[in-house]
Amino acid sequence: MRSALKTVAHVVATIVISPALASFCVKRWVIGGDRALAGSTQALAMLPGLLGVYLRGAFLAVVLAHFDRSASVHFGTIFSQTGARIGANVYVGPHCHLGLVDIDRDVLLASGVHVPSGADTHGTEDLARPIREQPGRLTTVRIGEGTWVGSAAVVLADVGRHSIVAAGAVVAAPLGDFVVAGGVPARVLRDRRAPS
Repeated sequence: MRSALKTVAHVVATIVISPALASFCVKRWVIGGDRALAGSTQALAMLPGLLGVYLRGAFLAVVLAHFDRSASVHFGTIFSQTGARIGANVYVGPHCHLGLVDIDRDVLLASGVHVPSGADTHGTEDLARPIREQPGRLTTVRIGEGTWVGSAAVVLADVGRHSIVAAGAVVAAPLGDFVVAGGVPARVLRDRRAPS
């Protein structure tokens, strides 16, 4: 029964969100997919509660490279890259910003987590030109299955499976599987498989 109700809710949400999808399609044609996505998700980010979760999910399932319907994206979260991939049972807390990400199943992102499209989104090499004029390089940041990322963390590099990233950490280099990491820059504090 619960499964049937969720299916009906997804269908209704897709119908309700169809004007936003049409608007996105027009904006994508005019200004490009990523810019259209950022604007559309800013508007959808303000929808509160369970209704907002379903409407955002219906929209993201159509416009992202992959969005599993079991994922939930909460109030204030903004996406900036249509190439983002969100797996099954992913929880994205309030006020997150996600760029070119590949988030595997069962990942938990606490509130205020930022995962931009890698560490080089802005060019900085040419000292004679303003940074805003220099081309950056977008890379996909992967977060492995079952990982938990704490509040206000910034993830610039890949994180392995079943790891924990402490609140406020800045992941500047890749982290392996089953680690607990924290700090700025983040460093491995312990292996989760080791006896405590």
